[in-house]
Amino acid sequence: MKKYIQPSIKLSLVMLILCCVIYFGLVALIGKASRGGGNGETILVNNKVVGYERIGQKFTEDRYFWSRPSAVDYNAAGSAGSNKGPSNPDYLKIVQERIDTFLVHHPGVGKEQIPADMVTASASGLDPNISPAAARLQVGRVAKFRGLEEASVNALVEQHIEKNPIGPDVVHVLKLNIALDALK
Repeated sequence: MKKYIQPSIKLSLVMLILCCVIYFGLVALIGKASRGGGNGETILVNNKVVGYERIGQKFTEDRYFWSRPSAVDYNAAGSAGSNKGPSNPDYLKIVQERIDTFLVHHPGVGKEQIPADMVTASASGLDPNISPAAARLQVGRVAKFRGLEEASVNALVEQHIEKNPIGPDVVHVLKLNIALDALK
């Protein structure tokens, strides 16, 4: 019996050190070597953290461009999609409520003009980007609320379109809203 217990204990100790010490130490070193030092890629305004590069924020005021909806209300600790399919009545009700809200704040826009990313949440629920079409559709509301020319707000949107060589172009909502606040 002793010949089985001793190797089992040794193997358990080796695996404990390998999996619980070395592995986590390696992950921590890689995190510290990455951009942001393992604390995320922050976005600063006047040396103050206002958000993160890869985590969306909720914007609902008419003075700002709105973000993509979140199934987890932008809670990064609970990143997830809704897991409800397009035939689920609860999901369809939520999407219809989002459409109705969008239409109330954007008179003159038809339901068929609303890009899907303005009424459906992403798989993570934390997407910081919207499509250029979604940003362009909001220009009229934002310009009117702020008393700005639509052309200048539209130019700002065009400046913030991030070209993606392997996927669709996107607009980072927080960065766009920061630039919008800087616009006088």
